[in-house]
Amino acid sequence: MKNIKVLGTGCTNCKTTLKLIDEAAQAKGVEIQLEKVESIADILGYGVMSTPGVVIDGIVVHAGGVPDRKKIDSWLT
Repeated sequence: MKNIKVLGTGCTNCKTTLKLIDEAAQAKGVEIQLEKVESIADILGYGVMSTPGVVIDGIVVHAGGVPDRKKIDSWLT
């Protein structure tokens, strides 16, 4: 199971990213643990300066802007 964290303070792009990842995982039948991180200190701790950020199993894979579906799908394979 992949541990996925969406980093962001609650903006629309962050919420959209969270929803897209959840939908993609359900469509692929991949079990994930999805978490929203809103603490500025925690976000900066990952070195992410622009949100939304995405962290998979402790590694930052995306920062800034909503990722497209192809990119999300590649994270889930």
